[in-house]
Amino acid sequence: MTELPIARTFIDSHGVEITFYEWPAANARGVVQVAHGLGEHARRYDDFAARLNRAGFSVYADDHRGHGETGLAQLALGQTKVLGNLGPGGMDAAYEQVHEFTKLIAAENPGKPIVLAGHSYGSFISQVLIKKYSDEYAACVLSGSALVWPGSMGMGAFNKKWAKDAAATGYEWLSRDPAVGARFAADPKCFYADAAKVLGLPNALKLFQKPSASIRSDLPILVLAGSDDPIGAAPSNEKLVNAYLRAGVDDVTMFIYDDARHEVYNETNKDEVFADLLAWLDAKL
Repeated sequence: MTELPIARTFIDSHGVEITFYEWPAANARGVVQVAHGLGEHARRYDDFAARLNRAGFSVYADDHRGHGETGLAQLALGQTKVLGNLGPGGMDAAYEQVHEFTKLIAAENPGKPIVLAGHSYGSFISQVLIKKYSDEYAACVLSGSALVWPGSMGMGAFNKKWAKDAAATGYEWLSRDPAVGARFAADPKCFYADAAKVLGLPNALKLFQKPSASIRSDLPILVLAGSDDPIGAAPSNEKLVNAYLRAGVDDVTMFIYDDARHEVYNETNKDEVFADLLAWLDAKL
């Protein structure tokens, strides 16, 4: 029996080798493409993938430019100076790299619906991709997200609320489960990321975008957020949902989880979160 995930690579259009992982499901009903957050990597989604596999979905997740094995290889080749740097082509190439990954997934899974599931920075990338390529996705899930616009989202000092705890790791903002922050702090492939510093300010500014009428009106969108998430929480995600509705998207659903923090898939109520996600996928696909 093949051990999962299966690690593979592809070369993006700017010559960067992208490491990605595949968790195939037998007789899959669809494919979920994960776009991870800033400062993390695809293997943090092993539990996510296992749960989706059990529900009949294959899962693919890449280490974005500057992250995980992709980022380490870029460092070794001198393409970047620190983890988080994007390399040749900057933010525009980073967006296209994730879309090129979509095309790879589609080629390997003909006829299967593809769900784009972006978390945090990955959700910001996803918001951009569905503006340009919504016909290529059967649905989109945004977690740890926000309306990415100045004044509409939290920026910096994410752990301020929990910093006075003597045992604080600096990552309490991720989850109420203390093991989540401790594992993040101990993971050599994870890092605290100030977007303006690691991406570069011109690249970080390209994250600021709003939903537009270019998105097909019947694209199902699911927004999952914790009420105690310092990046988005309820206010920013409500703005995001309303922005999609104003842009003409008809099918937008939102769940806000009381007291949950940034990583809802790693929260103490994650069983509830996955139940909601899977019920929504059942209804939409």
